[in-house]
Amino acid sequence: MAGLLKTPSLHLTPTLLHAPSVPFKPFCVSFAGGRNTSVSLSRRASLRSVSSGYPLRLLNLVPFASGEAETTETEVESNEPEVQETDGAVDVENENAGAEEVEAEEEEAAVVTALLNSYKEALAENNEGKIAEIEASLKSIEDEKNLLADKVASLSNELSVERDRLIRISADFDNFRKRTERERLNLVSNAQGEVVENLLAVLDNFERAKSQIKVETEGEEKVTNSYQSIYKQFVEILGSLGVIHVETVGKQFDPMLHEAIMREDSAEYEEGIVLEEYRKGFLLGERLLRPSMVKVSAGPGPEKPREAEGEEVTAQGSAEEEASSS
Repeated sequence: MAGLLKTPSLHLTPTLLHAPSVPFKPFCVSFAGGRNTSVSLSRRASLRSVSSGYPLRLLNLVPFASGEAETTETEVESNEPEVQETDGAVDVENENAGAEEVEAEEEEAAVVTALLNSYKEALAENNEGKIAEIEASLKSIEDEKNLLADKVASLSNELSVERDRLIRISADFDNFRKRTERERLNLVSNAQGEVVENLLAVLDNFERAKSQIKVETEGEEKVTNSYQSIYKQFVEILGSLGVIHVETVGKQFDPMLHEAIMREDSAEYEEGIVLEEYRKGFLLGERLLRPSMVKVSAGPGPEKPREAEGEEVTAQGSAEEEASSS
């Protein structure tokens, strides 16, 4: 070890190894910023030329001049930072389509502006080949523009048709929902109506018994009160189901609600007014469970025939008196 330290330094030309050139692979990373714009970072990384740099590896250096020691194979790591390479790009979905459209329009405008400037220069230089090339490019841009305009018009028509179709479907669904709800309510009303119609006969029996019972003793009064409490509870249950009584006395006769079983002259009520109710009628919502049986006024009636009849009776009486006196 002491001999190695005392040995003078020997400057050797390093043995160059054949290092194949590394092809350049750029990488691109896209980030989505707060403004929804993609930022592209391009980085070029290349290795140093073999002729101008240091070798990556040194093999079997020659012995020192003293011959006291030999160096073994030594590996030298390059201090050059490693470059991470990516073969693809990280795509992030852009949430703002409007910003992309504006950016695309700006790029197209820049391309067209550059072509127009080149066209002016070619005209100034009288370069027919360049002029023809630029005109062909402008013609292709115009054709593409017309094609896109036709496509936009076609898509607009399809959108209008689909929008109308969606409106019709929404209206049909709304009508279907309303019709279904109406049918459901009618079904419930019909079921309740059938049950209540069968119970109306029981209600009539209670009212008939009430009108015929004559209470004479205290025991009979207690029994009558018990029946009346049951009747009252029964009426309250019908009311909770939506059953209402059809109004009759003093109201105009309605053939949809009333059933006339008798007509009678009346000086108090006009013609067509209900005078008396014989059987109650009931409604369940808008459904008529049964009509009311009523007596209807026929009006005051003829008065002149009655006066003439009175005069005839008076004349007949006076004639009889004359006959008896004679």
